[in-house]
Amino acid sequence: MDFNYLSSRTNKLVNATLHGIEAHKLLSPAQRIHFNKFNIPNTAKQAGVLVLVYPNQNNKACILLTKRAMYKGKHSQEISFPGGKRNKEDLNLKNTAIRETFEEVGLPIKTINIQKELTSVYIPTSDFNVSAYLATTSYLPVFSLSHEVETVISLDVEDLLNPKSLTSFIPKTSYIKQVAVPCFKIGNHYIWGATAMILNEVKEVLKKL
Repeated sequence: MDFNYLSSRTNKLVNATLHGIEAHKLLSPAQRIHFNKFNIPNTAKQAGVLVLVYPNQNNKACILLTKRAMYKGKHSQEISFPGGKRNKEDLNLKNTAIRETFEEVGLPIKTINIQKELTSVYIPTSDFNVSAYLATTSYLPVFSLSHEVETVISLDVEDLLNPKSLTSFIPKTSYIKQVAVPCFKIGNHYIWGATAMILNEVKEVLKKL
């Protein structure tokens, strides 16, 4: 998808109907309980992530993903959006997502244009309720990675929209053992879990363009 084409239709992005839990279900592991605002624990920690759309060198619309660095945690080396836990100084979760994106990949805060808040996703493994924000920036960023990020992945929107990108695989984690989960396979990357659930809602929004 041409980035200029997408940019000329930001009003459609802003006004698009969200598919919420129905979009999430399609990329949700079969054993996962489906959470909504009524059954998310009151003790859940709050986090914000950014779904950033930007032009690549060929002016194709791409979405920014990150591969986490290796660490002693449940989500080590997994593919995710830039973002993280809300700090006390954050005015809201949108500010959390923007701040964390700057800290993780060096994207200047003033260049980020938030277009739409997406449906939040609860992650039971780490007890986080994640608010996601669809955003754009008008240029190809030069990323500066923090110690939290091993690499960035530029996901071509056309690959996301391709039905052939949907498949399943068996992840190697400490909390899911020998169970196939639905995912997007883009190149050599398997994108699953909460990241895939959010991406599927983004996919439904972008299809309306």
